[in-house]
Order: sequence, then structure tokens, then C-alpha cells
Amino acid sequence: MFNDNKKQQKLEELYTKASGLTRQAGETFEQFEARVKAKDTEVKNTAQQKLNAAQQMYQYCIDNNFGEGMNQKWGVKHFMLIEQSLQSDEEVLMCFIGLHNYISTTKHDNNFAYAITNKRIIMAQQKVVGQVVQSVLLDNLNDVTLNTGAIFGVLTVDTIKEKFNVCVSSRCAKSINDKIHEILLAQQKSKTAPSQIQAVSSADELLKYKNLLDMGVLTQEEFEQKKKQLLGL
Repeated sequence: MFNDNKKQQKLEELYTKASGLTRQAGETFEQFEARVKAKDTEVKNTAQQKLNAAQQMYQYCIDNNFGEGMNQKWGVKHFMLIEQSLQSDEEVLMCFIGLHNYISTTKHDNNFAYAITNKRIIMAQQKVVGQVVQSVLLDNLNDVTLNTGAIFGVLTVDTIKEKFNVCVSSRCAKSINDKIHEILLAQQKSKTAPSQIQAVSSADELLKYKNLLDMGVLTQEEFEQKKKQLLGL
């Protein structure tokens, strides 16, 4: 019983330090623990869903000057198509607005909403009648290049099947292009070193359990059990 109380006390201190929450008067340890875990889940969900909603995607474009020429009403409609097409494990990393299939100032498919996720590039347009939603897997993407002029900048998206141009204002062309390449590079790195990431994650977890062992929160037997699970023994 004494050991259990000691463990709870140590865990309570760790929870308070990590979450900023404190145990309330009359609250059991189990209730406090559940509240901490609920807050952690809420924070993670908020972080993931930050750009997964149409209004947030449109506002992101406005705040970062990632596209012009689209009012809020239609901008949200276009991004709503992207929101509806997202998979449960898909996360929007950046988005922008541009003229799709741009050939010249008189030859293009008008404004589309674009989003780059951890899986693909999604492009969408809500029409008065009908809609268009297309996507390109990041694995099928060859490159994204930029040509800028005095007024416009043209992003050329080169895929294994086709190339298409997106026209944006020259004022925001470079920042959009830079952000796209920043995301693509980060996604490439995350795929090329999965074993290294897993090793670091396991080492961090092992260190965390060792600290709990040293603090007396875990017994030696419990620590050995966790170590075997992490190392796959």
C-alpha cells in the first residue's frame, strides 16, 4: 500500500510538471490521471486538425499571403472540398490559392485551392454547378519549379504522368515555392530514415522508464518488462 501511494505521488508530480494541471480537492488520482490524458489528447488533436478545416486553410492563405484573387465565401467552398477528401490519418501541412492549368492570362481554369498533406497534393474547385477535386501522391511527384515575372509567378508541378502550371502573384510566388520545397524535403527525410527515428524513439522511451525506476515509480521487474517490450526481446 505504501509503495502504491508513493508511486501515485511520483506520477502525480510528473503529470503536473508535464501538463500544468494540479490535482483538485476531492479528486481521486484516477480522475486526475484521466483529466491529464484527456488534455494531452485534446492538444494532439488540435495540433493535427489545425489546418484540416476549410476555414483554417483559407485563413492560413490570407495570413501567409499564399494566394490572391479569391474572396472568403468561395475560398472556403474550395477548401471545403479538400477537407471532405482528407483521410483520417492525413494532415494538411500547407495550402495556397492559384490559377490552375495556367497557360496565359486568358487561358486557365480559374482559381483552385491547393493543399499539401503528408501524403499528396490535393487541388479543388467548387463551381456554380459541379466541382473538381484532383490529387497527386507525393511519391509520384518529380519536382516543383518556379518561373517569376514582374507581375506573375508560375509554379510548374511535374508528376510522373503530367505537368501542370499554377499561376500566383509574383509577390507571393517565392514564399509559396520555398514552403513547398521545405515540406517536400522534410517528407523525404522522414521516409529515408525510419529505422533511425525508431531507434531514437526507443532510446527515449527506455531512458524515461529508467528515470521512473530510479525515482522508485517502477520496480526493477516492471522496468525489465518494459525494456524487453521496447527491444523486442
